[in-house]
Amino acid sequence: MNILAVDTSALTATVAVMKNGVLVFENNITNALTHSETLMPMIDHALKSVKLTVSDIDLFAVSCGPGSFTGIRIGVSAIKALAYATGKPVYGMSTLLAIATNLSVVENMPVCPIMDARRSQVYNAIYKFKDGAAEVIEEPRALSIEELCESINEKTMFVGDGVNAYRDKIVELCGDTALFAPPHLILQKAASIAYAASIADESEYLTPEALEVIYLRKSQAEREREERID
Repeated sequence: MNILAVDTSALTATVAVMKNGVLVFENNITNALTHSETLMPMIDHALKSVKLTVSDIDLFAVSCGPGSFTGIRIGVSAIKALAYATGKPVYGMSTLLAIATNLSVVENMPVCPIMDARRSQVYNAIYKFKDGAAEVIEEPRALSIEELCESINEKTMFVGDGVNAYRDKIVELCGDTALFAPPHLILQKAASIAYAASIADESEYLTPEALEVIYLRKSQAEREREERID
């Protein structure tokens, strides 16, 4: 099975291709360019590098949020368009689970993905892995770093771009209970999404129409509109 996976939910744009369970291409870019500028060229380069066409892809995979509202829409819209064009299924997953999957080999220890959600909050969830499969300990949510750290009562591995933003605060509040993923595993990786898609049951595949985004919180525009109405 040929899988194309992408993630544009935060600052990093990442694309991966997996062929029959083997990762054959991965590209991660973290720069000032918008995902609308980088994603399609990255996909084109990925496919050409492994001598595949869009029609050769059997499953399209994408993270559906939470994260940047614009970034999420860019990635999900691109995957939907490619799936529509080829008549192939899609696989969508939470960005938080995708980040945690970077550490799926860490068994029987909570893995806590955190994404900087601005407004003094992080998007967060907690998982435990066994044999590569994730058990949800805490569902995705938006909360303050103080609230999150209050709930941590055992050795926990933190991962995600929120680590870069809040590491010192986490150490202050959690002490040596907090462990941190190494730099090359902290950010979003499309390879982790491709892996999750490769071991997913076919019942988890979706049509493009059924793929939905996960926001957790209202957009800034929605909040400002409600404030004006109030």
